[in-house]
Amino acid sequence: PYTTLFRSVLPLNYPPCDTTIDILYAVSFSVKYKFDKIIIMKNFDILKKIYERLSNEVDEMKFSLPVVSVYNPLNYAHEGFEKYLRYSEGKKRVVFLGMNPGPWGMAQTGVPFGEVEAVKNFLGIKDLMIVPPQNENPLYPVKGLGCKRSEVSGKRLWGFFQEQYKTAEKFFAEHFVLNYCPLLFLAESEKNRVRNFTPDKIKKEEREKLFAYCDLCLKNVIEVFEPEYVVGIGNFAEQRAKISLEGMNLKVIKILHPSPASPQSNKNWGEKALEQLKIYDCL
Repeated sequence: PYTTLFRSVLPLNYPPCDTTIDILYAVSFSVKYKFDKIIIMKNFDILKKIYERLSNEVDEMKFSLPVVSVYNPLNYAHEGFEKYLRYSEGKKRVVFLGMNPGPWGMAQTGVPFGEVEAVKNFLGIKDLMIVPPQNENPLYPVKGLGCKRSEVSGKRLWGFFQEQYKTAEKFFAEHFVLNYCPLLFLAESEKNRVRNFTPDKIKKEEREKLFAYCDLCLKNVIEVFEPEYVVGIGNFAEQRAKISLEGMNLKVIKILHPSPASPQSNKNWGEKALEQLKIYDCL
């Protein structure tokens, strides 16, 4: 009778309570360590706390050149992310994992791969209050749902899910989409041009600290969802999932990233992704 909707307020690394024994153990844990009460929490509440912690941790970090601007949409676009988390209830058989926010997707809306039209029309998020980050770069302005540019990766990904499931409710019944890293990096090139800069390219010591935060966050989130599969969207996400989730009872697989920067993705990306997912029955 107990499901993943039942949770106790314990340290974030305490495993989810899914059985009578677990819940009784949580109660005894609470008594032993003098917690005042046990509160039953939904996935939304737990995930919100997990990501608030991650957001606070990465906000304290400093990044070296060539990075000139860092956007944290978990902070300035938290309303969009929290509206997206309303789809998080229940176990998820398959979790899709991306790399980090794109400048015209999650950086605008707070939603992973959050291309504006997909967010409005498929996810049904039509009203957002977005306050641009203080270090906003004029070449990459944050306009929220008013952004006129389209994030191609997000348009392809959410368009694919809409084609397969027709409604967001049917998709989220067993699936969810996350990003590994919450930050968008903008860097200055040798020609003094500002460009999107992926987290695997930042300096080693900064990257290792950032990835340690992201690894723990991903593990905590996966403990909430208890999926059978984690699908890395591209090589980077697959590799980080394998490292972060080592020893957990699930399979990590990969699909081709829908980015237009990948020549393979620019012709029939949806058909290729469908073939890859059907191999593992991830639809």
